Amino acid sequence: MIEDFKTQGLLLLPFSYLVMPYMRTDLQKIMGHEFSDEKIQYLVYQMLKGLKDLKPGNLAVNEDCELKILDFGLARHADAEMTGYVVTRWYRAPEVILNWMHYNQTVDIWSVGCIMAEMLTGKTLFKGKDYLDQLTQILKVTGLPGEEFVQKLEDKTLCAGHPKYHCFTHLAKYSHPSAAVDLLDKMLQLDVGKRLTATEALAHAYFDQFRDIEEETEAQQSYDDSLEHEKLSIDEWRRHTYNEIQSFSPIARKDSKRRSGMSL
Repeated sequence: MIEDFKTQGLLLLPFSYLVMPYMRTDLQKIMGHEFSDEKIQYLVYQMLKGLKDLKPGNLAVNEDCELKILDFGLARHADAEMTGYVVTRWYRAPEVILNWMHYNQTVDIWSVGCIMAEMLTGKTLFKGKDYLDQLTQILKVTGLPGEEFVQKLEDKTLCAGHPKYHCFTHLAKYSHPSAAVDLLDKMLQLDVGKRLTATEALAHAYFDQFRDIEEETEAQQSYDDSLEHEKLSIDEWRRHTYNEIQSFSPIARKDSKRRSGMSL
C-alpha cells in the first residue's frame, strides 16, 4: 500500500486513518452501575498500568471489562506544570488545584483513587463547586496529615479548621473491604511524598488476583516531543508520516495470562 502513496517522488497522503479496537463505552457512562469488587480490582489495575490525566470519561471499556486510556494530550513530561483547569476538578489532586507545592507523577494516583472510590460507593467522592470548595470536600474526608505537612504550604490558612485525621471506613461496601480501603488510604494521601507511586500501587495485595508482573512495563526513556513544536509545511509532515509508517515494526500481541472472564 505504501507504494500507492508515491507519485513521481512525491507523497500523496490526503487523509490519515488510525484503526483502533472498538470500545463499547466509557467509565463515565456506566459509573452509576453497581460494580462487583472483582470488577473494580480488574479495572483499577488496568488504570494503574498506564496513567495520565485520568477521569472516567477518558477511560474506554469494552464488554469484556478491558480498559483503554483515551486522550493522551497531556501524556508528556511530568515537569511541565499543569494548572487547576487541566482535568475535571473532581478528580484533580489538591496540589494541582491550589499549586501549593511542586508535584510529580502521583497526581494521577490521586485521580485513580477518586475514580476507585466512586466505583465503590456509586457517588463522586469530592464534588466541589469551585477550587476552594473542592479543597473543603477533600479535607472533610482526608483531614490533615499533621503540622509537618502544613508547614510545606505557602498559604497555611487554607487548611485551618479541618481535622488532623483521615478515615475511609465509610467506603467499606463489600464483605472484605479492608484491602480496598487500605489502597484508597495510600493513594489519597495529601502529602505527595507519602502517596503511592504506580509501581507501589500495582504491587498492592488488592490486585493479587489479576496481577501479571510481566505486563507491568515502565518507559525506558522520556518521551521526545521536540518534533511537535517544529513549524513544518504540509509536505514535510507528510514526509515524517511516511517515514514513521516505514519504520514501524508491529509487536505481536501477547494475551494476558490472567484474563478476567468478566463482562459488563
